[in-house]
Amino acid sequence: MARIAEPIIVHKRGKNFQFTLNSTCGLPQRVCAEWRRRSFTTLPDELFNYRNPQSKSEAKANAQALIAFLKKKLAEGGARRIKTEDITVGGWLEKFTVMDTSPRTGINVSRNRPYSIGTIENYRCFFDLHIKGDPFTELKMAEVEEEDVLEFTSRISVKKLADGRQMGGTRAFFGVLVFVRMAFKNYHRNNRGWINPFQCIDPPSYTSKTRDALTEDEVVKLFGPGVLKTTFDLAVCAAMFLSGLRMAEIFALRPECLDWHTPKIRVKNAWQCYSKKKKMILGPTKSKRDRDAPFDPILQEAIKKLWEINGKQEFIFCRKSGKLPSSSWISRNLRLWIGQAGIELGGRNIVPHSSRHSLASILEEKGIPLRHIQELLGHYDLKTTIGYLHTAGGTIRKIGQKITEAREHKVETEKVAEFKIS
Repeated sequence: MARIAEPIIVHKRGKNFQFTLNSTCGLPQRVCAEWRRRSFTTLPDELFNYRNPQSKSEAKANAQALIAFLKKKLAEGGARRIKTEDITVGGWLEKFTVMDTSPRTGINVSRNRPYSIGTIENYRCFFDLHIKGDPFTELKMAEVEEEDVLEFTSRISVKKLADGRQMGGTRAFFGVLVFVRMAFKNYHRNNRGWINPFQCIDPPSYTSKTRDALTEDEVVKLFGPGVLKTTFDLAVCAAMFLSGLRMAEIFALRPECLDWHTPKIRVKNAWQCYSKKKKMILGPTKSKRDRDAPFDPILQEAIKKLWEINGKQEFIFCRKSGKLPSSSWISRNLRLWIGQAGIELGGRNIVPHSSRHSLASILEEKGIPLRHIQELLGHYDLKTTIGYLHTAGGTIRKIGQKITEAREHKVETEKVAEFKIS
């Protein structure tokens, strides 16, 4: 027969006593979990007189006083030691969809990494389209169990998307679960004794569509005669492939960002949600920090000519009217440039962001250290930079070439040896 755990376990650590409450004391497991190996100095202010027991028997009596206090609070609707809002899942998740109320905002600001407006909008989209109204949102955060999480996951996995597909395995499914897991992790941050129902559930996996890269020869072809018809085309293409700037960073560049003496480009800002209609919000770059980018002579001359044509305005890459091109402008023109350059894609997925992949791969082939490439592209994590390298095939070909040369050298050596012996 299994041994029944004691309601209160008291032990001494140094000069002070610690205690653990078990569910046999009559309190719910979630409440007892908050009082595991706790010091008496952490008792609530209402039990101030019970914080310094001098003996084991007195410690048990003080723990009994705590149990009585918690049972009373439980009857009133709040037995948790840490004073947090008794909030529903829906209420907690919705906090993350507004910049001013998101618990993540303060955390990111304290790390000098302002929260992305695009991230907030994604959370709002996930909540409104896929989470709001689900029975899961009506549960109290303090009472959610692993079974509730699994049932919620099952429901959204079979939910139909606008195109008729089920959500399970899609990017939307992945995004929703990552959002909910993040919110629950942040709840645990303020409720250390609370058991996160996601802790024993593996996170979802999703393989995003890969972006391929152009080779060095293909990039050169883009700048060939008759490909880039206008000075504006030349300037934008150079900023993409020679400076490694993102679309939102290119059109956020101001004249003061250009250092003509070093030369270099100081990348400070980017348009938030540039691919959406709400692009006219200027904010920090994706990595939330400034960086320096190469300022090639080709780009320098293109910008000078652009200013001669359109005049110097607030933003470098804008029309004579002062308007900025839409995000679709680069996508549409990149396809046009590739066709005019006679580049065969052969099934490769080449998009505007492929310019950064191309630059990273070319630099890696030239022997530039990964850390330098990381700084140039403005990546927060080196793992992200590694994902931009598409030189494995070229590296293998070089190894194969060396093996071939070694084998040929061996054959020549053997022939010479045979000649000498004869």
